[in-house]
Amino acid sequence: MTARIIDGVALSASVRGGLAERAAALKERGVTPCLAVLLVGEDPASAVYVRNKVAGCEKTGMRSLKFVYPTDVEPAVVFAKIAELNADASVHGILVQLPLPKHFDSEAVLEAISPAKDVDGFHAENVGALMQGNPRFIPCTPYGVMKMLESEGVKIAGAEAVVVGRSNIVGKPMAMLLLAQSATVTICHSRSKDLAFHTRRADILVAAVGKERMITGDMIKPGATVIDVGMNRFASGPNAGKLCGDVDFETAKDVAGLITPVPGGVGPMTITMLLTNTMESAERTLK
Repeated sequence: MTARIIDGVALSASVRGGLAERAAALKERGVTPCLAVLLVGEDPASAVYVRNKVAGCEKTGMRSLKFVYPTDVEPAVVFAKIAELNADASVHGILVQLPLPKHFDSEAVLEAISPAKDVDGFHAENVGALMQGNPRFIPCTPYGVMKMLESEGVKIAGAEAVVVGRSNIVGKPMAMLLLAQSATVTICHSRSKDLAFHTRRADILVAAVGKERMITGDMIKPGATVIDVGMNRFASGPNAGKLCGDVDFETAKDVAGLITPVPGGVGPMTITMLLTNTMESAERTLK
């Protein structure tokens, strides 16, 4: 058996095509979807993420605003900008790129964003709405995973789903989304006993721990759908420094039925769903 690849690049392009059409329709009604991004510090990875988000906006006909601050900026300056953007009716989404410098209270920053413009879906009010099954904004990476499962016609209702990772950004919301579609969900983490016992039961396996190739082929149920959210780099060997996921792709692809690669899998969908959330926010202003 060789798994079929779920191509995140192709699906992302398809979804963004639809976003461009929606943006054009909104503009005809006098609304230009707008995403504001705040970047604090000089973390190279964060700078790349922000650049890609801004570029994504522009390519889909959306407006983007970028605010860059030095690492030692006073938090009050950033809070003041967030308050200004909250009050600006022309801005539909606000995103503060994480991680923030150590002198920032990240939770307080995220809570300062209006829940109606929290397109990352991290505000406590939006997290609660997701828990209740009535989300305003779905966190972007889990949203992208659900879109990938939908695109492949993966049956979720009644499936055994195992999520490896319990972060607020991916693991927990991922579990809630799968549960909302009637999967039986198990969440595993660093203290789970016999991880392989759980992963081998999974019809749908989502790996989101940030540990290089920790899920190997012998830990996967034959024919399972394997979603690799990890974004790591090979620590050694001939591929040292190159991107890899939480799943050992080479051994997993011979067991799984469907699998996402790294790169080219979940990654492209994350930014695409951020744009989708921003679009949905803009559309709500006309309702």
